[in-house]
Amino acid sequence: KQSNALKRKLQSPHGNPPLKRKPKPSVNAFKKCATEADIREKGSLSGKFHPKKQLTDNRNESQKSRPFIKTSSLFRNNPDIPEIHRKAVQQVQENVFTTDSFSQLDLHPHLISTITTVLKISSMTSVQKQTIPVLLQGKDALVRSQTGSGKTLAYGIPLVQSLQGMKSKIQRSDGPYALILVPTREVGGSFSFFDTIQKLLKPFTWIVPGVLMGGEKRKSEKARLRKGINILISTPGRLVDHIKSTECIHFRRTQWLIIDEADRILDLGFEKDIAVILNALNAERETRQNVLLSATLTEGVTRLADISLNDPISISIADEVQKRLKPALQTDKEASRSSDRMDQENFAVPEKLKQYVLVVPSKLRLVTLAAFILEKCKFEKQHKMIIFFSSCEQVEFHYELLLNVLSGGLESEQPKHSSVSSVYLQFLRLHGNMEQEERTEVFQEFLKSKTGILLCTDVAARGLDLPQVTWIVQYNAPASPAEYIHRIGRTARIGCHGNSLLVLAPSEAEYVSLLASHKINVSEIKMEKVLSSLMKDDCFKLHRPGSKKSCGTDPQEVRERATVLQTKFENYVHSSEGTIRWAKKALQSFLCAYTTYPRNLKHIFHIKSIHLGHVAKSFGLRDAPQNLIALPTAGSKKKTKPRPKRSDLLKKTHSKHRLAEILRSEYSSGMDTGVSKVKKK
Repeated sequence: KQSNALKRKLQSPHGNPPLKRKPKPSVNAFKKCATEADIREKGSLSGKFHPKKQLTDNRNESQKSRPFIKTSSLFRNNPDIPEIHRKAVQQVQENVFTTDSFSQLDLHPHLISTITTVLKISSMTSVQKQTIPVLLQGKDALVRSQTGSGKTLAYGIPLVQSLQGMKSKIQRSDGPYALILVPTREVGGSFSFFDTIQKLLKPFTWIVPGVLMGGEKRKSEKARLRKGINILISTPGRLVDHIKSTECIHFRRTQWLIIDEADRILDLGFEKDIAVILNALNAERETRQNVLLSATLTEGVTRLADISLNDPISISIADEVQKRLKPALQTDKEASRSSDRMDQENFAVPEKLKQYVLVVPSKLRLVTLAAFILEKCKFEKQHKMIIFFSSCEQVEFHYELLLNVLSGGLESEQPKHSSVSSVYLQFLRLHGNMEQEERTEVFQEFLKSKTGILLCTDVAARGLDLPQVTWIVQYNAPASPAEYIHRIGRTARIGCHGNSLLVLAPSEAEYVSLLASHKINVSEIKMEKVLSSLMKDDCFKLHRPGSKKSCGTDPQEVRERATVLQTKFENYVHSSEGTIRWAKKALQSFLCAYTTYPRNLKHIFHIKSIHLGHVAKSFGLRDAPQNLIALPTAGSKKKTKPRPKRSDLLKKTHSKHRLAEILRSEYSSGMDTGVSKVKKK
């Protein structure tokens, strides 16, 4: 008997895994995965793994907590979620609509009827009420207002009124009478402006609008320019391209210059292109009406206004709101000082926009995002959502992952009697690496659909007019409060209701205080509340023989279901070498993007605060990758660069001189035109 017992004892490590509780198929496999995950996490601390010791530990643990089912390492070793202490700030809100109607303005009757019947708008927004009368008087204007406040009509209506009322009737062959510049490659941006202008021109068929946009065929654009375009909507890069290469383009009759989303145009580095366009316009015609529109008033926008506008009238809706918010007892000096500070820092948000923040440990980011999508778009059904990521690779990876696991993979595993399972989730993606035609198709598809989830980079953060978007999710935090405002500007447009959710890691919780300092209020949503939505669908349930029906939101069962969902993600990622490679590529792009936060935010978003293993889990990877290339991780040493060749050095110095020349252009630096040469060492 003793020898047999000894034999069994020696064989157990080399046979099946050590004994656990009574064998139950689904839980057994589940626990095996969990045990391996725990071993990996503790590997660096405990050294070698001893099966015998693990066996006794498992038995002791099962005796202590028999009623609970051991889940996975998903809920272990996570940092504590800090309490968010928000200052009680009075948020600057714009009342979008006024009681004034367009019939009160001195407009053509056909134009008024088009606004009310075709565009179905009865009353003016705040920005339209202040801007339209100024532009009808022929004055230049600098307009600052939130995104989604109706700025396009604010300049579109006076433009159409001016052109239709000209003494000599406009001919198509006359060429451009108005030039509208919009941000580059904003798929849908140029088209949404064009669509609005085209609707306004319905009674005035002799005025021809047209679009020039990067990504389209240059040959067909040249043919349209040759025929004639009266209202030319273009991106700066493509217009400069045509100024240099297309002989038939001219600005002899151009009476309007409108620069929309000016801050975005400057963010994308088009100062030099704007300077080229202004020079081309001034060379052929000096007098014209100029309009500059922006959601934020940056230093670059102010410089651009100085060189492009002539004695402009400044219109700022946020300032009007702030004047009403000032305390009555402030002295004049204090008031002026505080208003200057407000101009620099505070942002106006739509009146009907609710803003939320969700603090989630890195390991749980993926399942929490999936649970939120399921809750809003599957269980509640009537929602349209945009999710922002910091890189194109992340968009592609999450698109494939969520599409296969939430839309495809789950459907086959759903019980037939489940009514929830019949809802199909529509996922779409939009980023700068896509072809122009594909991006336009995606934009149009999302525009027409009543529900859907659009995963995108900041390419969609400005200029896109997407109606009925009810939720904006910022999965990766934006690099500035201004960028935050532009992202949430995709919802609650023109007086509609909307919601935004900002997802932060525990180490990034201070970002909430930064937003509060800019008069931006966010309310907290608890992670447990989001994960509890998984209780609504039994496809995430651990099927155990003789298990009771789930009642309420038992925290342990919520954790089990979250782990089941995480396991589905991990199984998909590890199903092939290709998907593992995609996950690693997406993780690498996330880490690279994380290092690009500006210096003033490094104390909140620092690469050293990231736990690589935990972040890897949010990309469906079971281990922290060892072979990521050229990533500035914590503790990595700088590699010595190989000595460059002589020819490479010459190229480098040449490019430096070229860059210096560009930076010393009249527009970007504000220097005298005579100082153009760069001194050589």
